Amino acid sequence: MRKNIIGLLVLLLVILSLTIPQVYGQEDSGKIIEQKRQELAEKEVRLKKEEERIKNIEKEVEAKIQKLNQLLGQIEIALKKQTEVRSERIEHLVKTFEAMPPEEAAVRLSSLEKSLAVQIIFKMNSKKAGSVMAVMEPKKVAEFTESISKIEKKIPTK
Repeated sequence: MRKNIIGLLVLLLVILSLTIPQVYGQEDSGKIIEQKRQELAEKEVRLKKEEERIKNIEKEVEAKIQKLNQLLGQIEIALKKQTEVRSERIEHLVKTFEAMPPEEAAVRLSSLEKSLAVQIIFKMNSKKAGSVMAVMEPKKVAEFTESISKIEKKIPTK
């Protein structure tokens, strides 16, 4: 009987020696799994904060884009008004030069800045422009004619 008890004790010791490392191994695995869960939770919190930060930056960028678009609209309106005023002024000058005798108009147009003189001649009635250019210096007429030939009709972008 004593042999049986000793045999049982030896058997129990062998079983315990085999299962104890597994129990500790399971505890270590549980700790590792819990640590990984905690790391994942921390990463998730960081990612949510980063997403929120990105959303705030996107809102700021959208607001700036909207503000810039408003400014662009204001600039376009101002440029359009400026162009209209300039066009009205040139039309007034065209009428003034058309009313002058051709000799006087030729002298005055020859003394203007080339681009302005070209615009005026271009917008003048063709018969009146021809009369004025007929009494101008041939060199000036050649310059003005060359510039007039390069004028392209502006096509609106909107």
